[in-house]
Amino acid sequence: MGKNKGLIGLVLGTLLALGIYAMDIQGLSHEGHLCLAFSLMTVVFWAFGITQPGYTSGLYLLLLAVCNVAPTTLIFSTWTTSMMYLIIGAYLIATAVRESGLGERIAYWYIARYVSNFKSIIVSIFVLTFILALLIPHPWPRAFLIMSVMAVVIKSAHIPHEDAVKIGFSVFVASIPVSMIFLTGDASINPLAAESCAPEPVGWLKWFIVMGPPMIVASIITLFMILILFKPTKEVNVNKEEIDVKRRELGPMTGKEKRTAFWVALAIILWLTDTIHGVDIGWVTLFIAVMMAMPKIGGILTSKSWGGVPVQTLLFLTAAVAIGRVGGSTGMNAWIAQTLLPSSAPENMFVLGAFITLVAIIIHMIFGSVIAVMGIVIPAMLAFTSSMGISSIIPVMIAYTAINAHFILPFHNLAMLVGMGEENGMYSEKECIRLGVPFTIVLFILSCVVELPWWKVIGLW
Repeated sequence: MGKNKGLIGLVLGTLLALGIYAMDIQGLSHEGHLCLAFSLMTVVFWAFGITQPGYTSGLYLLLLAVCNVAPTTLIFSTWTTSMMYLIIGAYLIATAVRESGLGERIAYWYIARYVSNFKSIIVSIFVLTFILALLIPHPWPRAFLIMSVMAVVIKSAHIPHEDAVKIGFSVFVASIPVSMIFLTGDASINPLAAESCAPEPVGWLKWFIVMGPPMIVASIITLFMILILFKPTKEVNVNKEEIDVKRRELGPMTGKEKRTAFWVALAIILWLTDTIHGVDIGWVTLFIAVMMAMPKIGGILTSKSWGGVPVQTLLFLTAAVAIGRVGGSTGMNAWIAQTLLPSSAPENMFVLGAFITLVAIIIHMIFGSVIAVMGIVIPAMLAFTSSMGISSIIPVMIAYTAINAHFILPFHNLAMLVGMGEENGMYSEKECIRLGVPFTIVLFILSCVVELPWWKVIGLW
């Protein structure tokens, strides 16, 4: 099936859309009917990877616009909000931190100071991911930067390939829970979850209060699970001298690094104080990126830096947001909730948390794509819980945690998929399954034992 997977997905998705369009669906408007057909077709296309997701997303947006399913102002509404410019700015800042050498310098400094054996290597991966999550607002460049440093550690300590695989796997696994601690930890999808909470505003500080502590707990659980499940075949002794050589090769801190450090520090301060100064963090992030390109005070980003902003990802996000927003305006979301979910939501918060988690995991197991499943599950759960009178943040964040932190196979999470392979993180599907299966149980613990009690403490429930 592998070779013909794209073609099979194209045929299945098209047939599904035609079949749904031919059905007589009671209680759903004509626009909602079209939205359901196009949305499910697109999700199938994404799940089967029939082509690069940007092209599939473009087709979906085109069909919505041409068939007058909703006004184009709604279909492309992502571009009229700060979220898209937060993502653009975040990619540019990530490029600046990586290309200036600041991130690499911090990583080598930490390793030279705190790393000595296998356990400390795994711990350092999580700590560095946490530190760099404030500096590089995207998990992939962070993970590859840390992996490049770990490659030096692996070589200098003569770590066996079997243990090197465990280190590489840890680098990319750590990026999942740690990226959810800060709103800017993954600027491509965290803002998408934050936007879904509307009309309740979720800024940088609000996100940290709501999601920070639970995701710190999730990160610690992940760390301990790795240490238990992936023990080294022999003890490791890190060659500090070789690490020091690498640090010396970097030389003294350059002017570009100092300017990068200044602008990133200012960004962090402005993100932390968004409720005080009142400027949306999207505009803050774009402002910092623009300042990094200015002469004298910046000089970090160049015309080539725009190559670090993936247009296809922006189109993908536009389509994913459109599924929820157009689905809401056409009645599709409410119809899905009424048809596929129980008539009423459980009153008990723990039962509700377990139910949302279970539904999210089942759909994510089938479709794989985090953003595609968010587009289906989150709007449906908002409609499902609308009569309960609870904060919209609760169903959104329970669903988001279950979707984004869940994986069994690499395709379930892009952070795991991009790291797979000998030339990247060195791991395979075997390592993903070994951690992913037991971690699926942890997701229920996170929602019912960690998130919901914490949200009750802070007055969200």
